[in-house]
Amino acid sequence: MSTQPSHKATARQASAASEQNWIKIDLHIHTLDDPKDAVDYSAHQLLESASALGFGVLAITLHDAVFDRKEVFADAAAMGILLIPAAEVRLCGADVIVLNVTPEEVAELKNFDDLRRLRARRGSSIFIIAPHPFYVFGGSIGSRLVAEIDCFDAIEFCHFHVGLFNPNRRAKRVASRFGKPLIATSDAHRLHAFGRHYTSIPMPPALTVEKIFAALRNGPLRLTSPPCSFTSLVRAIYFVFLAHPFRRRRKFASLMKGSASAEKGVASQL
Repeated sequence: MSTQPSHKATARQASAASEQNWIKIDLHIHTLDDPKDAVDYSAHQLLESASALGFGVLAITLHDAVFDRKEVFADAAAMGILLIPAAEVRLCGADVIVLNVTPEEVAELKNFDDLRRLRARRGSSIFIIAPHPFYVFGGSIGSRLVAEIDCFDAIEFCHFHVGLFNPNRRAKRVASRFGKPLIATSDAHRLHAFGRHYTSIPMPPALTVEKIFAALRNGPLRLTSPPCSFTSLVRAIYFVFLAHPFRRRRKFASLMKGSASAEKGVASQL
């Protein structure tokens, strides 16, 4: 009996080998560390999920703050995951993702001219993405993206799309017009939302920020972002417009209550 592998087995082996030469990245994720959002999973839970799903590069993009917990970066490195310091900053009403940035640099960003100055100073060592640019909710930049296009290295391909509802089509046209890459991300606020939407790049010779940014700028890129199922769409609408705002209100009410209690305690000691 022949021991030669079948054509199908050979094709599967070739496909598996090809996949091993690519690395999965997600550059827009939120965790419970977010100071302006209500998220119910930790950075370590994210790392465990990312490791199980074969991700090699992540960015935790807190709102207007840089995630800088050193122990999490060390744990990520031990898992073979490159964690890039980043933030999702709101400038003039528009969200902007800045990668490989410091807390001090983020604190100085007040408008797009500040962002231009940061780009001029840092050059290719930072990477800036326009997230969900043409979605009507949240901090989407909308048509201003064209006027501010020189601020961005890439445009996000948002995870939230189904059928005729796909504002990413407009993002794709702008990206093509200005020669900017599209980057698929999860924008995960819930752990189960992570892992289905991501970008893949060829495995770089070294897993460094510089090599990752060069690969994103030069391509090729693979985008994985399947349409929402009807169930996922209903869940997303419920989360965005009902559950998530309630969580945020409850979180901030708790923070205000804790702050008031602390002030009362200090006053009682005087």
